[in-house]
Amino acid sequence: MSTFLEPWLEAVPAAVVAELRQARSLLVVSHENPDADTLGAGLALRLIIEARGGRASLVCTDVPPPLYAFLPGIDAFRTDPEPGVAYDLAVLVDCGSLERVGELRERQAEILARLPTVVIDHHASNGAAGPADWVDPRSAATCELVTLLAAALGVPLTAGDGALATALMAGIVMDTATFAHPNATPRTLAVSAALVAAGAPLSEISNRLYRTKPDVQLRLFGRVLDRLQTAAGGLVIHSTLLTADVTETGALSAHSEGIIDLLSQSEAAEVAILFKEAGPATRISVRTKPGGFDATVLTGLFGGGGHARAAGASLQATVSEARALVLPEAERLAAAVQR
Repeated sequence: MSTFLEPWLEAVPAAVVAELRQARSLLVVSHENPDADTLGAGLALRLIIEARGGRASLVCTDVPPPLYAFLPGIDAFRTDPEPGVAYDLAVLVDCGSLERVGELRERQAEILARLPTVVIDHHASNGAAGPADWVDPRSAATCELVTLLAAALGVPLTAGDGALATALMAGIVMDTATFAHPNATPRTLAVSAALVAAGAPLSEISNRLYRTKPDVQLRLFGRVLDRLQTAAGGLVIHSTLLTADVTETGALSAHSEGIIDLLSQSEAAEVAILFKEAGPATRISVRTKPGGFDATVLTGLFGGGGHARAAGASLQATVSEARALVLPEAERLAAAVQR
């Protein structure tokens, strides 16, 4: 076990360790529209359970975007469980609520209801309270928690010829924006140091996730930036991503990843909002500045959740209707910030 992790292992719940110790056939469920944290945590759990002599299936409603093709084992993800496999435990990773599982929840309602379930997550809005659920909003990423879990189970971070460390590092890099977000704590850095010591290629991962984009993605970003608007004297900055933008630029829906973080770089705005057309509904992504209002206060008004600085929600409304509902609330909250 890495000496970097010894001071932090008491945080790992004994009930979670016990469930994983006895599990022989694991169903690992990631959230819809997957990112590096949910995918990395899933891949890591598969390697952890295999290192202990068991097996694991990885499922996600949506196929992982091409951005994550560099992650070893990413092709193992399926959109539904393997037929004929007798699972003894389901683990939901990085799912702020059961709804985040997406359509898989309806398609596999029977198996998800039947299996004992463990939730491992870091979203403050997650209300999971099962005896073996581990929800820690102080964690920068779910992959931070899974790293500690691997150590608690005695699985070396070098497992899989570096694949375990790479998967876990990817989730942490994504959810901290390469350690630029205020959610990176001393424990986050200790965990990351342990992963780098185990062979995680930190520089390569950072470049792939944040500094490498196909031309179609840059064109997509350009359309969104061209629609940039402000409100409340610049305290609110917002833009819109339409379905037509994705089609006409030749991009993929997954290429919208990162746009909201670009908007959040506004010097003056307290809150950045991206309105994303999603069929008859609208998805909003929200970012707020450190010391400002909690992003989940805004998204919670519309049934969403997330983190204090990064949150989201889905509204059953058109983009124009969603703007009319969300912007007045965003302006109210932004105007109340005292600096």
